[in-house]
Amino acid sequence: MKNVIVSPSILLCDYLHLEKELEKIKEVGCDWIHLDVMDGHFVPNISFGNLFFERLFSKIDFVKDVHIMVTEPMKFVKQFAKAGADYLTFHYEACKDDKEVAEVIKEIHKNKMKAGLSIKPGTPVEKVFPFLTDLDLVLIMSVEPGMGGQKFIPETLDKISALINEMVEERSNALISVDGGINDITGKDCLNIGADVLVAGNYLFSASDFKEAYKNLLK
Repeated sequence: MKNVIVSPSILLCDYLHLEKELEKIKEVGCDWIHLDVMDGHFVPNISFGNLFFERLFSKIDFVKDVHIMVTEPMKFVKQFAKAGADYLTFHYEACKDDKEVAEVIKEIHKNKMKAGLSIKPGTPVEKVFPFLTDLDLVLIMSVEPGMGGQKFIPETLDKISALINEMVEERSNALISVDGGINDITGKDCLNIGADVLVAGNYLFSASDFKEAYKNLLK
């Protein structure tokens, strides 16, 4: 059985009790956390910034899965490298062309991070194909980025399937991550097709029993 990675998104956790929320993640044996960066331009909301993460990361021991929903992602690479990100995922749609996408990937690797590329629901999955051999992670958004608590878009499953087929052809070892509307049902659907990483926020942090909700994602 393949190793399933759950990456809890702290976007929807209780910020006033962040330390306790992080303890819940660690207690269930989860090694990853997902952190969303929104600039108010690429997406309408504003979330955390690199200075917040720099302080947070110095106190925690997780794989730090950072998703930047920002315009001009190149400007942010060194900032998040300094903050301590392990994976840095940016958006295909934030770049003006494929050349810029390739340059950002190269810059992420230059700064000793793993590179991820994300696409919005309306972007064809084929847009990531030219970069598969250089990527460490592909993040498929199963909701429109920028807002938590949305419903999973079923067509996401077709994208995962097409992506896997191309990855086999290209011999790519990138992880496939899915973010948005993930719960015990949609998560299982994604894993059954071949996804590696489930990004879950609302399902986990709104659950009455975090541990049980986490276990349900692994089944």
